[in-house]
Amino acid sequence: MTDHRAQVNQLLADYARSREQLATVHQRLAAITATERSADGGITVTVGSRGTLTGLTLADDVYRAHRPSELATEILRLVTSASRRALAEAADVLAPTLPAGTDSKAMLRGTADLTPDELPPEPRPTPRDSPEDADDEDFAATNWVAEGRRGTS
Repeated sequence: MTDHRAQVNQLLADYARSREQLATVHQRLAAITATERSADGGITVTVGSRGTLTGLTLADDVYRAHRPSELATEILRLVTSASRRALAEAADVLAPTLPAGTDSKAMLRGTADLTPDELPPEPRPTPRDSPEDADDEDFAATNWVAEGRRGTS
């Protein structure tokens, strides 16, 4: 009878250690952030451990330096880069808790049990700098007030 009690006590102690380790991993994962800045310093993005955008700062003059499509593409590029860094850091935190040989990045992505043929292609930001992009007309020199008055006479 005593032998079983010792085994149960050992199992309970192991469980308590595992729970404590899990709580520590969750705290460390929650604290992960990654920040990226554009080369000109006008755009700053911050993401959390899951790559979720948690901060976006645009300099006051960023709209003069970048066309709308360029701005969107640069923000996506920065978020993608920051997300990759955050994922790598999260994988490093998680790796010691996983069985040997387990790909911690794949675990975090939810693709650990997929074969290469089953994996979707990685999304990439697409540049929208083509002339067909009608949303990017430059209206900086347009005087909307003066044009509006001409049409109301």
